[in-house]
Amino acid sequence: MEELVERIRAVGKVLPGNVLKVDAFLNHQVDPALMQRIGEEFASRFKNAGVTKIWTVESSGIAPALMTGLALGVPVIFARKHKSVTLKDDLYTAEVYSYTKKVANKISIAKQYVAPDEKVLIIDDFLANGQAVNGLLEIAHQAGVQVVGAGIVIEKAFQPGHQELEAKGIPVVALAKIKSLSNGKVEFEDEEEQ
Repeated sequence: MEELVERIRAVGKVLPGNVLKVDAFLNHQVDPALMQRIGEEFASRFKNAGVTKIWTVESSGIAPALMTGLALGVPVIFARKHKSVTLKDDLYTAEVYSYTKKVANKISIAKQYVAPDEKVLIIDDFLANGQAVNGLLEIAHQAGVQVVGAGIVIEKAFQPGHQELEAKGIPVVALAKIKSLSNGKVEFEDEEEQ
């Protein structure tokens, strides 16, 4: 998605440890118009997959997931990372390691919002090693739902997440694929590779 690539080029900052900071439009301050176009792009790419629900992990995946759900006309569930007094029983849970925060979280989805005949599309802001998506896949397995794909806003193609998900039979659509973050510079894969 050229608009997304251009925005990353304009405001993305490379931090030590292969971290791309995009908090100007995605991870802290959110550009609603760009998120709407991202949601429409995911909806277009997965329109024939029979999606009945969108899943993501709080919090940076919520904006693109919500806009995708709006475009597809389906509900969105975000897996909670933190315990809540209102969400404590009858949960599907999985352990997820955060690459940027260097911490493991237990994510949870309430069983009451999941039906076994659902076709779930996972949406996430980043794909590197695939930890968040794999956590949602574990919950999907527990719940007996079908995951029809994973929509990723930004993929670090130099890390193994994409290949591991495809090896599990999960179609992956990334709107911006980063080839390298070496020397403080963002290098994208060629358009024909995306």
